[in-house]
Amino acid sequence: MRLVSYHTRDDAGVGVMVDDWRFVALNRAAPELPPTLKGIIEAGALSAAAAAAEGREPDYRFDQVTLDPVIPDPQAIWALALNFKLHIEETGLTTSKDFPQIFMRMPCSQVGHLEPMWCPDRKVAETYDYEGELAVIIGTPGRHIAPNRALRHVAGYACYNEGSVREFQNHNRQFGLGKNFERSGSFGPWMMTADEFGAPPRHTVITRLNGVEKQKSSLEDMLFSVEQVIHYLSTGYLLRAGDVIVMGTPGALKPAPGYQPTPQDSPRIPGRTHMKPGDTCEVEITGLGVLRNPIVADPTPRET
Repeated sequence: MRLVSYHTRDDAGVGVMVDDWRFVALNRAAPELPPTLKGIIEAGALSAAAAAAEGREPDYRFDQVTLDPVIPDPQAIWALALNFKLHIEETGLTTSKDFPQIFMRMPCSQVGHLEPMWCPDRKVAETYDYEGELAVIIGTPGRHIAPNRALRHVAGYACYNEGSVREFQNHNRQFGLGKNFERSGSFGPWMMTADEFGAPPRHTVITRLNGVEKQKSSLEDMLFSVEQVIHYLSTGYLLRAGDVIVMGTPGALKPAPGYQPTPQDSPRIPGRTHMKPGDTCEVEITGLGVLRNPIVADPTPRET
């Protein structure tokens, strides 16, 4: 099952996908269910949502709604840095072999599928980068979760574009603001339930900028697996239903022979092209779906 969070001018709620473009609105099919996806997960009502949508005609198409981040209101968004060997090599950074490097994102820093991601004004920052990643949504709460039981605590998976403003990320040892610019990342298009997605290592993450592949890696190449990260986080923190774990990004693909660099290309990392207004970025995870977002200039007026 695939579920989306959405709103319109007069409506908001959770939808169960009928195909890749249309969905059943649960507030019509089952008004007794919680109105948010986090609430449905907390109530253990995913099976009820599936049953309510079974056989119904779709209520909406994507072009009739605004898609929200899969979980618009998580208690926590935990994100991993340097979780792929190639990304470590290309950045020249070091990380622990024993413990995952983790930071946090805020809900205001992400948008849903098809919604514009905001590129900072060039006077603020010039290096705004895509980062295609797997997002893990917690279903069953838990503390001190054993690795061999960790996947039982997962409700589902989604694509994530962990847009990063590198200058601000590099200001100090804490990634903080560089990972949390307003509407700089995206989360979607839907949550696919864990039973349908299967084992993460079987899948591949692919990032495309304007149709050109920029990242492609098997999720088997992650240094720390989903199970290991859930175990580690739950050692100190009670993982809650609707919590999100973003599993890190692979390195950049090397440019094809004869490729002509552009002013947006990184001078330091061959194959990495910084995002700019007018671009379209896609994150695909095989067997799950494609998260697509246009890139626009941050429209917020700057005080002088």
